[in-house]
Amino acid sequence: MKKEIQPTYHRANVACNCGNEFVTGSTNDSIHVEVCSKCHPFYTGTQKSLTTRGRIDKFNRKYGINNEE
Repeated sequence: MKKEIQPTYHRANVACNCGNEFVTGSTNDSIHVEVCSKCHPFYTGTQKSLTTRGRIDKFNRKYGINNEE
């Protein structure tokens, strides 16, 4: 590999909006994210299935799909 064309690799500090911070490897010195595994609804178990069910029902009504078999 040509050393002069390779990007420099840093230990990057990742900061989330929720206040969680962790270290990872990256070509950037620091990274700021809006959602991490500590505050994402899918990983925390606080995902709201009611809104999802409402969207599915709305889709089914729109296209005339009947789920009763």
